[in-house]
Amino acid sequence: MKNDSAIEALSALAQPTRLDAFRMLVKQEPSGLPAGEIARRLDVPHNTMSTHLAILNRAGLISVERHGRSLIYRVELDAVRQLVMFLLKDCCNGQPELCAPLLKDISKSCTTTGACCD
Repeated sequence: MKNDSAIEALSALAQPTRLDAFRMLVKQEPSGLPAGEIARRLDVPHNTMSTHLAILNRAGLISVERHGRSLIYRVELDAVRQLVMFLLKDCCNGQPELCAPLLKDISKSCTTTGACCD
């Protein structure tokens, strides 16, 4: 991942509604959610939510697939992995034991709640 891509992804997440939508979609993997349902759950007007989802999509953090008349949004877990790896690439200056607590917390979150990033 290049700096520009990381900055775009982090910028897309640096807004409360988009961050909430992204976190909601993480919890809904792998099925995703229709745009209208995301807007309803977050109590955001549909046209506003559409703009937020487009920004997340352009940043590569989510994808969209048409199912009939519905647009289903899903998190791009590979893009999230790339972003996290970009941020942690040089973690602890070659001392992986210093990063172990971070990795343990991530792993524990996934196994205790059934979904990452709770």
